[in-house]
Amino acid sequence: MKRILSACFLFCVTCACADAPDNSPALLLANIWQENLDVRDYWVSEKLDGVRAYWNGEKLVSRSGYVIHTPAWFTAGFPERALDGELWAGRGQFAWVNAAVRTYPPKDEQWRKIGYYVFELPKAKGTFTERLEQLDRILAAHPLPHLHKIEQFRLTDNKALNKKLEHLTAAGAEGLMLHHQDARYVTGRQNALLKLKTFQDDEAVVIGYTEGKGKYQGLLGALIVETEDGRRFKLGSGLSDQQRANPPAIGSTVTYKYYGFTQNGLPRFASFLRVRRPAGNQN
Repeated sequence: MKRILSACFLFCVTCACADAPDNSPALLLANIWQENLDVRDYWVSEKLDGVRAYWNGEKLVSRSGYVIHTPAWFTAGFPERALDGELWAGRGQFAWVNAAVRTYPPKDEQWRKIGYYVFELPKAKGTFTERLEQLDRILAAHPLPHLHKIEQFRLTDNKALNKKLEHLTAAGAEGLMLHHQDARYVTGRQNALLKLKTFQDDEAVVIGYTEGKGKYQGLLGALIVETEDGRRFKLGSGLSDQQRANPPAIGSTVTYKYYGFTQNGLPRFASFLRVRRPAGNQN
């Protein structure tokens, strides 16, 4: 850690991550659910804590555009058309999936525990409800034990929505996703897709470190991170002792949770959750 701090002089602004490929897929990204919306207009699903993966008809690609190397049997029999989904091995198993995706050559014993859970048909015509019907037909024609359509369900009102969120969160789920029934296929961050959690989360890139004090003397005190829109702040809580001794590399993308924003527009009570994409890594 001392070597890292001295090399970075406690604050680094040079990102060490490799540039993403030019073929990064255009994906639909979620905004935050608002209580004034009518949940009856939405299909609801569990928010899976896995690795986002885009099937382009030939190979799985990460959100950053890198090929996800799987055993040949995993994608054999996949449809010859685009799918958008999540590589998932169950609640609380993000680290397992992330490790499998990062391992090359891929290991059968890791991938046997992973499923591909599809929630969207990229570029397909029709409303989201109509695309779900198309997805049912496509997956029925390609029966594979690890290829799934994520369960989509309806709720009657916001009381039922909050009860469902409470129930699933207590069981270890990350939250809920809500997709407007009439939405046409779009990409980018859109209100067609919304997420609901007991807290908010987002991603930022590690650009530097501060040194710890007291019991953390000589270790990491906080990560200095930068969001996509250029906001910089520190993530000092949520880090394990192991992560303080071996912090995420400069250029890594990390996920943090927060509870609204301060008057200065920075995330309130921001806390480190996990490394989402190591510097220069495919996922």
